[in-house]
Amino acid sequence: MIPIFMARRGSVSALVSVPRQDQGLHQLDVGLASAMPSLSVRGVSYDYDNCPAIKSVDLDLHPGTLTALVGPNGAGKSTLLHLIQGCLRANQGTIESNGSIALMPQRASIDWSFPITVTQMVELGRLRTRNRGQQLSAQQLLNQVGLNGLGARRLDRLSGGQQQRVLLARALMQQTSILLLDEPCSAIDPPTREHLLTVMRQQAESGQTLLVSSHDWGSALDSYDRVVVLDGTVLACGTPDEVRQNLTDMTCMMGSHCCG
Repeated sequence: MIPIFMARRGSVSALVSVPRQDQGLHQLDVGLASAMPSLSVRGVSYDYDNCPAIKSVDLDLHPGTLTALVGPNGAGKSTLLHLIQGCLRANQGTIESNGSIALMPQRASIDWSFPITVTQMVELGRLRTRNRGQQLSAQQLLNQVGLNGLGARRLDRLSGGQQQRVLLARALMQQTSILLLDEPCSAIDPPTREHLLTVMRQQAESGQTLLVSSHDWGSALDSYDRVVVLDGTVLACGTPDEVRQNLTDMTCMMGSHCCG
Protein backbone atom coordinates (compact mmCIF):
# COMPACT_ATOMS: atom_id res chain seq x y z
CA MET A 1 0.00 0.00 0.00
CA ILE A 2 1.40 3.40 -0.97
CA PRO A 3 1.99 5.86 1.86
CA ILE A 4 0.10 8.83 0.38
CA PHE A 5 2.07 11.42 2.30
CA MET A 6 4.44 11.71 5.21
CA ALA A 7 4.57 15.21 6.63
CA ARG A 8 3.88 16.97 9.88
CA ARG A 9 3.94 20.49 11.21
CA GLY A 10 6.52 21.90 13.59
CA SER A 11 6.33 20.29 17.00
CA VAL A 12 8.15 18.68 19.87
CA SER A 13 7.49 14.95 20.00
CA ALA A 14 7.94 12.51 22.87
CA LEU A 15 7.50 14.80 25.89
CA VAL A 16 6.26 18.20 24.69
CA SER A 17 4.16 19.57 21.82
CA VAL A 18 4.51 23.11 20.47
CA PRO A 19 2.50 23.82 17.28
CA ARG A 20 3.91 26.42 14.93
CA GLN A 21 2.45 28.31 11.99
CA ASP A 22 4.87 27.53 9.18
CA GLN A 23 5.21 29.92 6.27
CA GLY A 24 8.16 28.16 4.68
CA LEU A 25 11.81 29.11 5.08
CA HIS A 26 13.00 31.55 2.45
CA GLN A 27 16.56 32.01 1.31
CA LEU A 28 16.81 35.50 2.84
CA ASP A 29 15.96 34.07 6.26
CA VAL A 30 18.83 31.58 6.31
CA GLY A 31 21.48 33.93 7.68
CA LEU A 32 19.26 34.96 10.60
CA ALA A 33 17.94 31.47 11.30
CA SER A 34 21.16 29.49 10.90
CA ALA A 35 22.23 30.15 14.50
CA MET A 36 19.04 28.49 15.76
CA PRO A 37 18.60 24.77 15.06
CA SER A 38 15.65 23.86 12.90
CA LEU A 39 15.67 20.45 14.59
CA SER A 40 16.94 19.40 18.02
CA VAL A 41 17.02 15.80 19.27
CA ARG A 42 17.86 15.31 22.94
CA GLY A 43 18.36 12.00 24.74
CA VAL A 44 16.06 10.09 22.40
CA SER A 45 15.74 6.32 22.89
CA TYR A 46 13.43 3.81 21.25
CA ASP A 47 12.85 0.08 21.76
CA TYR A 48 11.18 -2.51 19.54
CA ASP A 49 9.56 -5.06 21.89
CA ASN A 50 12.10 -4.30 24.63
CA CYS A 51 14.97 -4.55 22.14
CA PRO A 52 16.86 -1.21 21.98
CA ALA A 53 16.95 0.33 18.50
CA ILE A 54 18.54 3.67 19.39
CA LYS A 55 19.73 5.00 22.73
CA SER A 56 20.39 8.52 24.05
CA VAL A 57 20.64 10.19 20.64
CA ASP A 58 21.52 13.91 20.60
CA LEU A 59 21.46 15.83 17.33
CA ASP A 60 21.08 19.41 16.06
CA LEU A 61 20.31 20.34 12.45
CA HIS A 62 20.44 23.90 11.10
CA PRO A 63 18.68 25.61 8.17
CA GLY A 64 20.44 25.37 4.83
CA THR A 65 22.51 22.29 5.69
CA LEU A 66 22.77 18.91 3.99
CA THR A 67 23.55 16.25 6.61
CA ALA A 68 24.34 12.58 6.02
CA LEU A 69 23.18 9.98 8.55
CA VAL A 70 25.47 6.99 8.04
CA GLY A 71 25.80 3.62 9.69
CA PRO A 72 25.46 -0.12 9.04
CA ASN A 73 22.21 -2.04 8.61
CA GLY A 74 20.37 -2.16 11.92
CA ALA A 75 22.09 0.99 13.20
CA GLY A 76 18.75 2.72 13.76
CA LYS A 77 18.85 5.20 10.87
CA SER A 78 15.30 4.57 9.62
CA THR A 79 14.02 4.41 13.20
CA LEU A 80 15.49 7.84 13.96
CA LEU A 81 13.97 9.35 10.80
CA HIS A 82 10.55 7.94 11.67
CA LEU A 83 10.83 9.28 15.21
CA ILE A 84 11.68 12.75 13.91
CA GLN A 85 8.84 12.62 11.40
CA GLY A 86 6.36 11.51 14.05
CA CYS A 87 5.49 8.02 12.77
CA LEU A 88 7.02 6.58 15.97
CA ARG A 89 6.98 7.94 19.51
CA ALA A 90 10.19 7.95 21.51
CA ASN A 91 10.38 6.03 24.79
CA GLN A 92 12.61 8.75 26.21
CA GLY A 93 13.85 12.17 25.17
CA THR A 94 12.55 15.10 23.15
CA ILE A 95 12.48 16.07 19.47
CA GLU A 96 11.92 19.76 18.76
CA SER A 97 11.30 20.97 15.20
CA ASN A 98 11.10 24.62 14.21
CA GLY A 99 9.06 24.05 11.05
CA SER A 100 7.26 21.45 8.97
CA ILE A 101 8.75 18.03 8.20
CA ALA A 102 8.45 15.69 5.22
CA LEU A 103 9.84 12.17 4.89
CA MET A 104 10.90 10.52 1.64
CA PRO A 105 10.54 6.79 2.47
CA GLN A 106 12.64 3.95 1.14
CA ARG A 107 11.67 2.84 -2.36
CA ALA A 108 11.04 -0.73 -1.16
CA SER A 109 8.22 0.47 1.10
CA ILE A 110 6.11 1.63 -1.87
CA ASP A 111 3.67 -0.49 -3.90
CA TRP A 112 4.78 0.50 -7.39
CA SER A 113 1.98 -1.53 -9.02
CA PHE A 114 -0.57 1.05 -7.84
CA PRO A 115 -2.39 2.21 -11.02
CA ILE A 116 -1.53 5.92 -11.12
CA THR A 117 0.77 8.06 -13.24
CA VAL A 118 3.99 9.79 -12.29
CA THR A 119 2.26 13.19 -12.19
CA GLN A 120 -0.52 11.86 -9.96
CA MET A 121 2.03 10.37 -7.57
CA VAL A 122 3.90 13.67 -7.29
CA GLU A 123 0.68 15.62 -6.77
CA LEU A 124 -0.14 13.45 -3.75
CA GLY A 125 2.44 15.59 -1.98
CA ARG A 126 -0.04 18.48 -2.02
CA LEU A 127 -2.37 16.76 0.43
CA ARG A 128 -0.55 18.04 3.51
CA THR A 129 0.87 21.27 2.08
CA ARG A 130 -0.11 24.38 4.04
CA ASN A 131 2.38 26.71 2.42
CA ARG A 132 0.54 29.90 1.52
CA GLY A 133 3.20 31.07 -0.86
CA GLN A 134 3.69 30.11 -4.48
CA GLN A 135 2.57 26.55 -5.16
CA LEU A 136 4.88 24.31 -7.15
CA SER A 137 3.58 22.39 -10.14
CA ALA A 138 4.24 18.71 -10.68
CA GLN A 139 5.86 19.59 -14.00
CA GLN A 140 8.30 21.98 -12.31
CA LEU A 141 9.39 19.28 -9.91
CA LEU A 142 9.62 16.58 -12.56
CA ASN A 143 11.91 18.89 -14.52
CA GLN A 144 13.99 19.50 -11.40
CA VAL A 145 14.51 15.79 -10.70
CA GLY A 146 15.15 14.95 -14.37
CA LEU A 147 11.83 13.31 -15.30
CA ASN A 148 10.50 15.84 -17.78
CA GLY A 149 8.34 14.11 -20.38
CA LEU A 150 7.47 11.17 -18.11
CA GLY A 151 4.48 12.64 -16.26
CA ALA A 152 1.94 10.41 -18.03
CA ARG A 153 3.91 7.18 -17.48
CA ARG A 154 2.53 4.65 -15.00
CA LEU A 155 4.51 3.90 -11.87
CA ASP A 156 5.00 0.23 -12.74
CA ARG A 157 6.87 1.19 -15.92
CA LEU A 158 9.64 3.11 -14.17
CA SER A 159 13.19 2.00 -13.48
CA GLY A 160 14.52 1.98 -9.92
CA GLY A 161 16.33 5.26 -10.44
CA GLN A 162 13.22 6.88 -11.91
CA GLN A 163 11.19 5.70 -8.93
CA GLN A 164 13.63 7.39 -6.56
CA ARG A 165 13.30 10.62 -8.54
CA VAL A 166 9.49 10.42 -8.28
CA LEU A 167 9.69 9.99 -4.50
CA LEU A 168 11.98 13.00 -4.22
CA ALA A 169 9.65 15.12 -6.37
CA ARG A 170 6.69 14.10 -4.21
CA ALA A 171 8.58 15.05 -1.04
CA LEU A 172 9.57 18.41 -2.53
CA MET A 173 5.92 19.10 -3.42
CA GLN A 174 5.18 19.34 0.31
CA GLN A 175 7.41 22.46 0.56
CA THR A 176 8.49 21.77 4.13
CA SER A 177 11.28 23.42 6.08
CA ILE A 178 12.85 20.07 6.97
CA LEU A 179 13.24 17.12 4.60
CA LEU A 180 14.19 13.62 5.76
CA LEU A 181 15.32 11.14 3.09
CA ASP A 182 15.64 7.43 3.82
CA GLU A 183 18.29 5.84 1.58
CA PRO A 184 17.48 7.97 -1.52
CA CYS A 185 20.73 6.98 -3.25
CA SER A 186 20.55 3.24 -2.56
CA ALA A 187 20.67 0.76 -5.48
CA ILE A 188 20.70 3.36 -8.26
CA ASP A 189 23.16 4.12 -11.04
CA PRO A 190 25.92 6.74 -10.54
CA PRO A 191 24.38 9.40 -12.86
CA THR A 192 21.07 9.23 -10.98
CA ARG A 193 22.91 9.37 -7.66
CA GLU A 194 24.79 12.48 -8.74
CA HIS A 195 21.60 14.12 -9.99
CA LEU A 196 19.77 13.47 -6.72
CA LEU A 197 22.72 14.85 -4.75
CA THR A 198 22.65 17.97 -6.92
CA VAL A 199 18.94 18.48 -6.25
CA MET A 200 19.46 17.97 -2.52
CA ARG A 201 22.31 20.48 -2.56
CA GLN A 202 20.06 23.01 -4.34
CA GLN A 203 17.40 22.54 -1.68
CA ALA A 204 19.93 23.13 1.09
CA GLU A 205 21.18 26.26 -0.65
CA SER A 206 17.59 27.56 -0.75
CA GLY A 207 17.37 27.23 3.04
CA GLN A 208 15.82 23.80 3.54
CA THR A 209 17.23 21.47 6.21
CA LEU A 210 18.00 17.98 4.88
CA LEU A 211 18.89 14.79 6.77
CA VAL A 212 19.78 11.89 4.46
CA SER A 213 20.36 8.30 5.60
CA SER A 214 23.01 6.41 3.67
CA HIS A 215 25.35 3.41 3.69
CA ASP A 216 27.82 5.23 1.42
CA TRP A 217 30.64 6.49 3.63
CA GLY A 218 32.60 7.87 0.69
CA SER A 219 29.75 10.03 -0.55
CA ALA A 220 28.89 11.15 2.97
CA LEU A 221 32.41 12.38 3.62
CA ASP A 222 32.78 13.99 0.19
CA SER A 223 29.37 15.47 -0.65
CA TYR A 224 27.67 16.61 2.56
CA ASP A 225 28.02 19.62 4.87
CA ARG A 226 27.83 17.51 8.01
CA VAL A 227 27.95 13.81 8.86
CA VAL A 228 26.31 11.91 11.72
CA VAL A 229 27.62 8.39 12.38
CA LEU A 230 24.96 6.24 14.04
CA ASP A 231 25.19 2.72 15.41
CA GLY A 232 22.48 2.54 18.03
CA THR A 233 23.79 5.83 19.38
CA VAL A 234 25.71 8.73 17.83
CA LEU A 235 29.38 7.78 17.50
CA ALA A 236 30.51 10.94 15.72
CA CYS A 237 28.95 14.16 14.45
CA GLY A 238 30.42 17.18 12.69
CA THR A 239 31.92 18.32 9.43
CA PRO A 240 33.37 15.59 7.19
CA ASP A 241 36.90 16.50 8.32
CA GLU A 242 35.89 16.43 11.99
CA VAL A 243 34.21 13.05 11.59
CA ARG A 244 37.23 11.63 9.74
CA GLN A 245 39.48 12.70 12.61
CA ASN A 246 37.04 11.49 15.24
CA LEU A 247 36.78 8.04 13.68
CA THR A 248 40.56 7.87 13.26
CA ASP A 249 41.05 8.70 16.94
CA MET A 250 38.44 6.12 17.96
CA THR A 251 40.13 3.45 15.83
CA CYS A 252 43.53 4.26 17.33
CA MET A 253 42.14 4.10 20.88
CA MET A 254 40.44 0.78 20.21
CA GLY A 255 43.64 -0.57 18.66
CA SER A 256 45.72 0.53 21.65
CA HIS A 257 43.23 -1.03 24.04
CA CYS A 258 43.24 -4.33 22.17
CA CYS A 259 47.02 -4.42 22.07
CA GLY A 260 47.38 -3.42 25.71
